[in-house]
Amino acid sequence: MLQYREAMEYLQNLTKFGMNFGLGRITELLRRLGNPHQTLRVIHIGGTNGKGSTTAMVASVLHKAGYRVGTFTSPHLHSYTERYQINGRQIDPDRVARWITRLRPHLDAMVREGFEHPTEFEVSTAMAFCYFQEEQVDYLVLEVGLGGAIDSTNVVHPLLSVITNVAMDHMNYLGNTLEEIARVKAGIIKPGAPVVTAADKPQVLEIIAAACREKGSSLVRVGRDVTWTCGAKSLQGQYFDYNGLHRRLAGLWIPLLGRHQVVNAATALAVLEVLSERGAVLDETALREGLAATVWPARLELIGGDPPVLVDAAHNYDGARSLRQALDDYFAGRGVIMVLGMLGDKERARVVAELAPRARHVVITRPNSPRAGDWQQLAVEARRYLRDVDTVENIGEAVRTAMALAREGDLVCVTGSFYMVAEARETVLRMRRT
Repeated sequence: MLQYREAMEYLQNLTKFGMNFGLGRITELLRRLGNPHQTLRVIHIGGTNGKGSTTAMVASVLHKAGYRVGTFTSPHLHSYTERYQINGRQIDPDRVARWITRLRPHLDAMVREGFEHPTEFEVSTAMAFCYFQEEQVDYLVLEVGLGGAIDSTNVVHPLLSVITNVAMDHMNYLGNTLEEIARVKAGIIKPGAPVVTAADKPQVLEIIAAACREKGSSLVRVGRDVTWTCGAKSLQGQYFDYNGLHRRLAGLWIPLLGRHQVVNAATALAVLEVLSERGAVLDETALREGLAATVWPARLELIGGDPPVLVDAAHNYDGARSLRQALDDYFAGRGVIMVLGMLGDKERARVVAELAPRARHVVITRPNSPRAGDWQQLAVEARRYLRDVDTVENIGEAVRTAMALAREGDLVCVTGSFYMVAEARETVLRMRRT
């Protein structure tokens, strides 16, 4: 059997097959494995932003209600095992090694028989279905990797589908208009399976509603069919009231910052109400305690100390808008030293236009990715809005530079590409421990 390190090297090597979309390879691989996905009760969560937060909240409530709940999310922050969790516990590395050992002969056989080699994400997805079937989870909360129709998770026929929202992101894969992207994301809508969405743009809603009519799926709209009211907030979290399909709940608490997280929480509650209609037993205590126990790092995550550091993977324009709103809501009047690193295929100029004016000093760094492109171009964009802009290629060094620049009362804000933010967060945590 492979050791965990060898298994990870094998998986890493599969990235050479790139992003090769389509369901043919994953369908064939799963057929050879006995179609484990067909035995699972799946909540399928897609959308541009908020997928992970909504997944975490839904899973946390189901766990508090006494269910055995699997989650498959991507990418990971610090360890590959984060992607596979049951009731908040990550998969054991030995189980990863065991499953890769089992899958490898099937992959080799597919290639011998003339099939294209499955991609790294397809292998990861197949392993998720095998693992959660073996562990006999009651529910699998499954996050879409990228898009919807073309994503390897889309082989499932879920209990219900969720589209958190639709915004401009991954245009080189999904399309150059909101309508094109919405059609791809609406691909997770399946015949007869209810749909919950918090999308609010009319052209997007039209496409989602049309897909629901075509598939005979009911549609719950967050913001119309269920509503919320924001309450008191602090740097520890926020309160809100929920007016749902069947429940009205006042004084709910989430340990997450940002107005957008209340929308995600309302979406999660709508999902849970639809699940209740389909047999899930969820009392008010589970709903309250589950939301309050949600853990989702690197999303407006405040790491205390001097100076305090706000870590947020705002990797696209809509994410940047939410971050800017949170800076104004929670840190009005405070100086901001911003560490920013983005991939070359993002709307970098729009993100910088949103965030740079809120900073008094910006440190541009290079994401650790082949898609980093001309990372220093970000500095050119940032200098349109302020004079004090540095470029520091090494992420850890960029974080240390920003913290050294902070004066009393300042906030260090680390944002941009998920992979850059993960490495920066690790640096901050390491500095706090020493």
